[in-house]
Amino acid sequence: MSALLHDLNCPLCDHIETSLFWQDARRRYHRCDRCRLIFVDPDNRLDAAAEKAEYDLHENRPDDMGYRRFLARVADPLMTRLPAGSRGLDFGCGPGPALAAMLSEAGFATTTYDPYYAHYPDRLQQRYDFVCCTEAIEHFYRPGREWQQLLTLLRPGGWLAIMTKLARDQAAFANWHYKQDPTHVSFFSRETFLWLAARDGLGIEFIGADVILLQIPESV
Repeated sequence: MSALLHDLNCPLCDHIETSLFWQDARRRYHRCDRCRLIFVDPDNRLDAAAEKAEYDLHENRPDDMGYRRFLARVADPLMTRLPAGSRGLDFGCGPGPALAAMLSEAGFATTTYDPYYAHYPDRLQQRYDFVCCTEAIEHFYRPGREWQQLLTLLRPGGWLAIMTKLARDQAAFANWHYKQDPTHVSFFSRETFLWLAARDGLGIEFIGADVILLQIPESV
């Protein structure tokens, strides 16, 4: 597919040069020429009611052992890096906040925030030793805004733990199941996270295929 330039600013880095990356019968996908974020055309996104209706179909319960094993892919490497007594926030926890329960049970007190299921704005006025964002960042319509919000929630030396599937090249994207979810609108690649880490001065580690750990610098 040929790349066509559009006048859509990147919703992550606000760069004006974006290109049509892929198109199918349902949606158009653009890619930023700078940070390499792939994002759904704004005209193809769900409204808030339709988006929540999709989320309500999820059946991720805190007592589901299969779901806990899935979340352990981010919880286990994060916990090995946390000092004892660290306190955190599960940002975008969804209707079944299993990760917060797992971390709290392990001695890392974790509260939750979600715009639909745990809408407590006061929790976004605090600072934490770690913030988790698992299977949530791909839902952000304005990821640049949320990214800055995630960073401001962290204390110096704090950890941002992200779980999301990483976009690859156009051939892989064409048959990628991850883009079929109508609530998935922002697709990050390894290059995107490396660009963000370099811009914001963050330490970064890639764990397996879909876990990214970033660390805020210690105060000077």
